Amino acid sequence: MERWVRPLVCVVVACAAGCSGSEDAEDERLLVLAASSLQFALPEIAAEFELRAGVDVDIVLGSSGNLVAQIENGAPADLLLSADRDFVDRLEAGGWIVPGTRRDYARGRIALVVPAGRRLPLALAELGGPQYTVVALANPETAPYGLAAREALEAARLWDELAPRVVFAENIAQAAQFVLTGNADAGVLALSVILEHQGWEHRLVDEALHAPVVQSAAVIAGSEQPVSAGAFLDFLTSPDGVRVLSRFGFGPPAAQ
Repeated sequence: MERWVRPLVCVVVACAAGCSGSEDAEDERLLVLAASSLQFALPEIAAEFELRAGVDVDIVLGSSGNLVAQIENGAPADLLLSADRDFVDRLEAGGWIVPGTRRDYARGRIALVVPAGRRLPLALAELGGPQYTVVALANPETAPYGLAAREALEAARLWDELAPRVVFAENIAQAAQFVLTGNADAGVLALSVILEHQGWEHRLVDEALHAPVVQSAAVIAGSEQPVSAGAFLDFLTSPDGVRVLSRFGFGPPAAQ
């Protein structure tokens, strides 16, 4: 599997595992727009789908809000994997998805992290200490995990104090980089991007402090590959797909 990074725009992952299928199938490609919380789990799922279905999968990662805006502006895509339901609701209201294809596929968690070698706070309240001068979050306007982090800090009555110290990243992957590189003293991030980094100590945030992060998907209206897009979504929510998601901290979605 080869990876290309386009700075400041998106990360594109082209899954190039050997595909076996007809010539038509080999020419078929799916374009999946996916939330950055899936940065590490989704390529593994896509590679396995390629092997089974003989369909190439290209993945564009970004904040859910920015990806939805691209769809609304006419960007070609076959499938959206959002980090929450609200953005899929917005597309559905605008007629941008294929009716009957929307589906919840995972439930995420947020966690508190610090750069390697730093003491991990025992609770969110400790972020008010003077050693945490920069706290990284994904932009809550476009990134559901950033919104969950802000809600948790507000519920803990810390937001007013911490807001001047917060640096907003474009998406959750960039927020993680701020912490990993030491450009932030702490971060409240998606568990799925934390678990990829072995040994990165973290502390889960109480889910009672924020609205559930239920990730939702749908086939995009105008997709040239609606059948394969639906098949990919079926595989994502199959026991094999769920097994991969669970390794990256995703739980089953709430009952619909």
